[in-house]
Amino acid sequence: MGTRNPEMTPFSSSGPLVGSYDESSPPPSIPLPQSTSIPPRFPAPPQSASQFPQQQFPTIPQQKFPTIPQQQFPSIPPPQFPQQQFPTIPHQQVPHQQFPHQPFPAMPNQPAPYAPPLQGQPYAPPLQGQPYAPPPLQRQPYAPPPLHGQPSGPPLAANIQALMEDFSSLSVGSIPGSIEPGVDLKALPRPLDADIHPKSLSDMYPMNCNPRYLRLTTSGIPSSQSLVSRWHLPLGAVVCPLAQVPDGEEVPIINFASTGIIRCRRCRTYVNPYVTFTDAGRKWRCNMCSLLNDVPGDYFAHLDATGRRIDLDQRPELTQGSVEFVAPTEYMVRPPMPPLYFFLIDVSVSAVRSGMIEVVAKTIRSCLDKLPGFPRTQIGFATFDSTIHFYNLKSSLTQPQMMVVSDLDDIFVPLPDDLLVNLSESRNVVEAFLDSLPSMFQDNVNVESALGPALKAALMLMSQLGGKLLIFQNTLPSFGVGRLKLRGDDPRVYGTDKEHMLRIPEDPLYKQMAAEFTKFQIGVDVYAFSDKYTDIASLGTLAKYTGGQVYYYPGFQSAIHGEKLKHELARDLTRETAWESVMRVRCGKGVRFSSYHGNFMLRSTDLLALPAVDCDKAFAMQLSLEDTLLTTQTVYFQVALLYTASCGERRIRVHTAAAPVVTDLAEMYRQADTGAIVSLLSRLAIEKTLSSKLEDARNSLQLRITKALKEYRNLYSVQHRLGGRIIYPESLKFLLLYGLSLYKSTPLRGGYPDVALDERCAAGFTMMTLSVEKLLKLLYPSLIRIDEHLLKTTDHEDIESSKRLPLAASSLDSRGLYIYDDGFRVVVWFGRVLAPDIAMNLLGPECAAELSKVSLGKRDNEMSRKMVKIVEKLRESEPSYYKLCHLVRQGEQPREGFLLLMNLVEDPMGGTNGYVDWVLQVHRQVQQNP
Repeated sequence: MGTRNPEMTPFSSSGPLVGSYDESSPPPSIPLPQSTSIPPRFPAPPQSASQFPQQQFPTIPQQKFPTIPQQQFPSIPPPQFPQQQFPTIPHQQVPHQQFPHQPFPAMPNQPAPYAPPLQGQPYAPPLQGQPYAPPPLQRQPYAPPPLHGQPSGPPLAANIQALMEDFSSLSVGSIPGSIEPGVDLKALPRPLDADIHPKSLSDMYPMNCNPRYLRLTTSGIPSSQSLVSRWHLPLGAVVCPLAQVPDGEEVPIINFASTGIIRCRRCRTYVNPYVTFTDAGRKWRCNMCSLLNDVPGDYFAHLDATGRRIDLDQRPELTQGSVEFVAPTEYMVRPPMPPLYFFLIDVSVSAVRSGMIEVVAKTIRSCLDKLPGFPRTQIGFATFDSTIHFYNLKSSLTQPQMMVVSDLDDIFVPLPDDLLVNLSESRNVVEAFLDSLPSMFQDNVNVESALGPALKAALMLMSQLGGKLLIFQNTLPSFGVGRLKLRGDDPRVYGTDKEHMLRIPEDPLYKQMAAEFTKFQIGVDVYAFSDKYTDIASLGTLAKYTGGQVYYYPGFQSAIHGEKLKHELARDLTRETAWESVMRVRCGKGVRFSSYHGNFMLRSTDLLALPAVDCDKAFAMQLSLEDTLLTTQTVYFQVALLYTASCGERRIRVHTAAAPVVTDLAEMYRQADTGAIVSLLSRLAIEKTLSSKLEDARNSLQLRITKALKEYRNLYSVQHRLGGRIIYPESLKFLLLYGLSLYKSTPLRGGYPDVALDERCAAGFTMMTLSVEKLLKLLYPSLIRIDEHLLKTTDHEDIESSKRLPLAASSLDSRGLYIYDDGFRVVVWFGRVLAPDIAMNLLGPECAAELSKVSLGKRDNEMSRKMVKIVEKLRESEPSYYKLCHLVRQGEQPREGFLLLMNLVEDPMGGTNGYVDWVLQVHRQVQQNP
């Protein structure tokens, strides 16, 4: 690569910008073998059914379960569903009796064979009707290569040579009273303890960065191309470079001052815990490319008898996987920019009526003292309908001056020097403007929206410095360049080859503008509010290619959604932001990252341009092998984010991790990370919906999971007669359930009648940026019973430690009170026969009213205070998004259906499989011959 500093080039404002859209598209899906396939979740209306040809697959046999007696309650008319049928919830929680605890016989025509015990292992006879599986071999933990002259441990090959490993399995047998195959519902694995980071890699390499910053889909890096071809799951990583650290922890900041930052002169790797020192401390060997580098005189230290530097305890960069270097002037091509916020606000009649303008103005005003970068922070405003209104906020004025530009074909910026001002100098004028903004347009009846010209004007204003552009859009852009048309209400397009066109920008202007914004270090956040079609597919492109974010508030009304907008806008404005950033992930010899997925612009093959990035953004990337065979025992990864801090300091945040190279596919499975795999699968599936039908994206997802489990089964099918057992690695025991949840998620599920087009696109943009933990919470939310908790006299309020329940209607008891939390909203479900005093304490006299019109406020009793504290604690635990609290009563349709029942992913719904049927369907496909 030479000695030229690669991180300096990206800050040049010249040179072409290459979008990542085409590079990051996943490979075309392979058609499924003839088997069952999950149809869309909700059936299409009868009159258009013929317009959606469906591939015919064999029917899944339905399970027959013994009838369970139910307690009789007073007759209540059944709920009416508009289109889809939801599962019936029993009036009383019945003890688990559907699947008696007894071994299931093997599948027909597959008698349980005898397998002799392993040498040195006691023999235990198989259970009646189940094939015998021998006890697992005892595996030795892997020892990483020595560091800094430490003595070597046993070789890697000796530890992972054996094929056999622990694996988990489910018995498939006949259910009593039925000849159909089935599995024990209670035996199915569920992530009821939320996301758990794999510990194996941290144990092997304790100096790795924390998994919150970097998670590999498998910690066992395949040694050969042939192994990669047999690993049918994504091979790659999920990176969250600025992930929030828990209280009490911090990333050490290191200033080398006159020494300069220590880097490899060939591959430009930053010094890290895995470099080794030789020649009495005068040279250091790069862990990435093995080059010997000279140690600068100011950095020299003697080595002890084991080859370690004697000052190791004073050098965080040599002992910790995450550090932050203060960058000297050679890392800058211009002085560090100040934090800059420019607000572009739609003031058309729909925005005025919704109350959005008032909430935005009040929130910005309340955050002025908390904006990062004081006293350097810059701020500016423009509003638009069919014209564009600029505001002179010069500090010498007592009131802001409005200037209107109506010629949108030849847009220009009046008084460019006074429209972006220093906040500390013009504070009084800014406050006067925000106080008067809501009343300024209260009588506006203009229905047009000239967003395109407004974007061009904002670019002219911000191109000198860069910064963050916040767009508040309340209607479909309809005036000037970038005007859009209604295209989301045509059901005939679904199921055809043109279906994906609805989910990509209609007008190329938006991607072109995003490229221009990135070029000038401008990040864009889009706040969209309309309950009518707004073309989020086009608007969201502005955020996608600038490292920004899409916030969607369908049917916004300030009385209902005001708190959510206030909280999320305040967090957007006040969280620590990395400005004018670029990110590169370096790898050891023989491997490289080949595709990237998330919100960014790809500047070169491996450099991500991020005009503004924060702790809530994560990026996924796929790994490929450059060589046929890896010759090293360890592969190293290093994430480097070069950015400007709000204080004006140029910094480089560096995360380093090591992972072992393995020669055994079973070892890759053993070290797999379900969370990282699901994060990559979700991004690949969402990107596939931008070039293919929804059905193709779902089938591709199912096929990858099926192939992976089939390959794993083949590892053991020779020496173990598995019969009808479903086997899977312990590390991937939740993969099937998360795959089903992703299959039923908002961006992928169903078709035209199931999810509004804007909602589908907005959910896709959101999921593309989520960290592993937040994504898994969204896919499999928590469901907790809280009425028993509220009745306790103790003050213990830790609801998060309460037992989470499976997401199935059978978990709900009509006598109970439950809380559902997916990280974005909270739903409180009142059972039909919940004790009246609980409802009265929580809701007061309104407890008998329709709950859509009732809010959960603090009332003058202990139970109400407890309940409010529980909701507040759930909100504080995940501050990225504000969780609106929805109340719903059992049988209150259609609200109960779309707020809760359709999110119970373990139940069959609208033609899609439940958890048991999904497992059986994948199992059948796994057992099929290739």
